Parts: sequence; C-alpha cells; structure tokens
Amino acid sequence: MTAVAETNLIPILIALAIGLVIALLLFRRRKPAAIDRREMAAEPIAAAAPSPRVADTREGNGLLDEGAAATTDVASQFMGVEAHRELPGAEGPPDNLQTMKGVGPKFAALLNQNGITRFAQIAALSPGEIEALDAKLGAFSGRIVRDRIVDQAHYLARGDTDGFEAKFGKLGGAL
Repeated sequence: MTAVAETNLIPILIALAIGLVIALLLFRRRKPAAIDRREMAAEPIAAAAPSPRVADTREGNGLLDEGAAATTDVASQFMGVEAHRELPGAEGPPDNLQTMKGVGPKFAALLNQNGITRFAQIAALSPGEIEALDAKLGAFSGRIVRDRIVDQAHYLARGDTDGFEAKFGKLGGAL
C-alpha cells in the first residue's frame, strides 16, 4: 500500500462510512401512506396550477449531486486537501485541444468534462494529477502518457508551433 493510503486510511474509511449512511438515508424505501377511499370520494380533485420552472444553478441541485458534494467536502476536510481546487491556467477562452496528436473530439470532450480546457492546464499537471486524471478517462486511459499529451501541451501553451511541428509533426487542427 502506498504511504498516502496508509496514513489516510482511517479518514478515508470514515468518509466512506458517512457517505454510505447518507446514501442509505436518502434512498431507503418508505411505506406508502394509508389512504381512506371514503374521504377521497367525498372531495373533488382540482388540477394544480402549473408553477414556472426556475433553474437552480447552485452546486448539487440533485440529490445525488448533493450527496457527492457533501461527501467530497467531508473527505477533503479529513484528508486536509482542497476539494474544489481550480486547475491552474483555466483563465481565458478554451483552446482547441484537438490540435494535439492523439486528441479527437471524444477525448477532447472528456478532458473538458474533467475541467481541462486549455493547453496550460495540461502542461501544469503533476505526475499524480496525470495519474488521477488517467483513471477517469475510461477507454482513453493511458493516452496521456502514450501520446505524450503533456509534452505537446508544453509547446502549444508557449505558442511554439514550430517546435511542436518539429517534434510531433503538423498540427492536428486549427489553433
């Protein structure tokens, strides 16, 4: 087991137990309320007036999102890490990640879902962050290292297209 897992095993288990208790409380089956049919027949049923839908843009507007956010916040508190850290280099308009070799539309969309929209963000990833991101990529797992995505991002973040093309070949898409 790694040193990080050994030192943080108890807080991780506590966070998982809290998450399980929250999930059990949220998703337990409830008995339906007993309905007296005689009372129902005596009262006419009126249609409810439609209420306007208001989009809730706060964090965790669904039960699963709220549970996940709460578990993440509690786990990060015990582990002493920042849970909602903004990736460095996220400022400005997004880059076209498909200009890198080995990054197609699906892989670029998956990177965007994980908060990566710019070359500078990829270039700034630490080996641990690369490993964590790679675990979230599913079918694209291993592509970051195999296709040297971080090396490509270093060139493109600096704007060194000549150096990029000398090392990796012609750019894959429009900058």
